[in-house]
Amino acid sequence: MSLSVESTDTTTDAEQAFRREVADWLAANLTGEFAVLRHRGGPGDEEAYPALRKAWERHLAAAGWSCVGWPVEHGGRGLDVARQVIFHEEYARAGGPGRMGHIGVGLLGPTLIAHGTDEQRRRFLPGIREGREFWAQGYSEPGAGSDLAALRTRAELDSARGEWRLSGQKVWTSLAHEAQWIFVLARCEPGSTGREGLCFLLVPLDQPGVTIRPIRQISGGCEFNEVFFDDARTAAEHIVGAPGEGWRIAMALLGFERGLSTLGQQMHFTQEVELICRVARDNGAARSPALRERLARAWAGLRVMRYNALRMLAGGEQGGLSREALIYKYYWSNWHRDLGKLAMDVLGHTGNLVDEQDEAHRRLQQLFLFTRADTIYAGSNEIQLNIIAERGLGMPREPRGQA
Repeated sequence: MSLSVESTDTTTDAEQAFRREVADWLAANLTGEFAVLRHRGGPGDEEAYPALRKAWERHLAAAGWSCVGWPVEHGGRGLDVARQVIFHEEYARAGGPGRMGHIGVGLLGPTLIAHGTDEQRRRFLPGIREGREFWAQGYSEPGAGSDLAALRTRAELDSARGEWRLSGQKVWTSLAHEAQWIFVLARCEPGSTGREGLCFLLVPLDQPGVTIRPIRQISGGCEFNEVFFDDARTAAEHIVGAPGEGWRIAMALLGFERGLSTLGQQMHFTQEVELICRVARDNGAARSPALRERLARAWAGLRVMRYNALRMLAGGEQGGLSREALIYKYYWSNWHRDLGKLAMDVLGHTGNLVDEQDEAHRRLQQLFLFTRADTIYAGSNEIQLNIIAERGLGMPREPRGQA
């Protein structure tokens, strides 16, 4: 049984030809100095080869493969949904490295196209598209992780100097130490609470008043960071939307996060399942009926995930969270956490040993360690279930602030 996710949804000759074009380009270009990047830089491995992956971003951009879904007038290819799905699937199938520019290309860029000013688009889109400027996301805080509306970072407009002054702390900030800019959700109206009184700011990281500290993880990496703002500054015009509209912009950005790139994520998951199957065959674990059943369930879960993602793309507008999109994070994060457990059970007692010479062993250990966080980051299970209930099913909000 092959576990590859084939493009059963692609039916036209033109789309098949485009799939071959993407696959051929990747086969010809993930070579030479870039060959080492195959299957590197994904979740839990984001510290791998940062300089070379930045060079890969520029290489993609030079060939027009950096921002395939952006409108042509903003420097993208303007591909339709079907071809964007093809690109993301083939990129993952070829072992394309984790995108150093993902936050800019997949999140901030589309948000600026939809909600930014003409000046903001002219200033920031070219650097993102060409792989010259990289971005981090400033959402979570020590006291406001899953409950983002509880954030306390504050921004004050200094009209005399034409600047926003920023003070506070962000945490779990992916690759902030490799980024030049960060978008920050901050409270700009004194006395405001919850979702009210927030602003969405674009802030340079290389300045006095910004301190970036790495967070070492159980897997050994430290792609996450704490970012401290101590009277940091950004230009007054570097606000997306109006003061008080920060929550609306932030939610629009999260809608792009659950967009077309999810199909590439699933191809990455498929490769993990295939790797687990190969290791199970090689070490004899596949002889266990219980493990074979779990492998079959993992494969079935992938198919459910794919069909829901296609339904999500068909049923919701990009940049907004449809009902289908509301369940996506809860589903994949629990499925992926279980896959990490399966990987360790297939490794057996050798999973407790470090073997840097065995690439499959390293990848499965890394899979297990990183998936411990899947049901926590980007909104914990509990928060996701509240969102599904309240926004998807229209149920009453859970009482808050009561004993």
